[in-house]
Amino acid sequence: MNKLLLISLWAIATSTMTGDLNNTQQVKAPIEIKQTEQELVKDPVKELYDEMKLQGTIKWEAFEQAMQGYNQLSPKNRNIMTIIDFTLPSTDKRMYVLDMKAKKLLYHSVVSHGRNSGENYATSFSNRNGSFQSSLGFYYASETYFGGNGYSLRLDGLEKGINDQARPRAIVVHGADYCSTDIIKSTGRLGRSYGCPALPRELAKPIINTIKGGSLMFIYAGNKEYLANTKFVKKSPLMPSNTLIATQEAEETIKGKTVLN
Repeated sequence: MNKLLLISLWAIATSTMTGDLNNTQQVKAPIEIKQTEQELVKDPVKELYDEMKLQGTIKWEAFEQAMQGYNQLSPKNRNIMTIIDFTLPSTDKRMYVLDMKAKKLLYHSVVSHGRNSGENYATSFSNRNGSFQSSLGFYYASETYFGGNGYSLRLDGLEKGINDQARPRAIVVHGADYCSTDIIKSTGRLGRSYGCPALPRELAKPIINTIKGGSLMFIYAGNKEYLANTKFVKKSPLMPSNTLIATQEAEETIKGKTVLN
């Protein structure tokens, strides 16, 4: 009798455990399906970055932040976008002119920063007249004119308190003799401007003619103070956090602390 009772209790317990296990599996299944669906969702900006084959040419963070402004602002010429990456030394090609319609890189050039922004690296930025420093953020590449530096292009800063004094400060795109490979060979860095993004003489005219008429320009520096004040860049770059931390640590080791005045 006792044996029969024990066998009956064991059968009931086994049946209950099997039912609980089945119920648990049924609950988990939708979660696993949902996670799989989320993994399949792709970021259109990342897809564009990959389609334009920019990996290894333009830093993802610079492109992602530029696209945030591009998607919010209304430039007259949406076919062209220019990115300047001041996390790179002046000896590197750090200006990129992109054809957003054809999805290709048109120009890749060295570009100068302001004389008081730093030596080989630009680490300090200002919106003040007479600072002789570069300013970060978004600009419209506006109209052309002939001035003391020849054929030039006026820039309109779009961010109050960050670069909106660009036109009064005469911050323009122009060609300069100090922006050349010969200067890099003789001094170890590019020559510096009064705050203008100056270009090699031979590239100034074709680049100016490509970006003039209201296209968007974004000057990037991975600067924390800029990110705290801009209205156009709000979210973190879509990249693994460990990669971002490693990149930031490497840049801080090379450049030191960046400053906005």
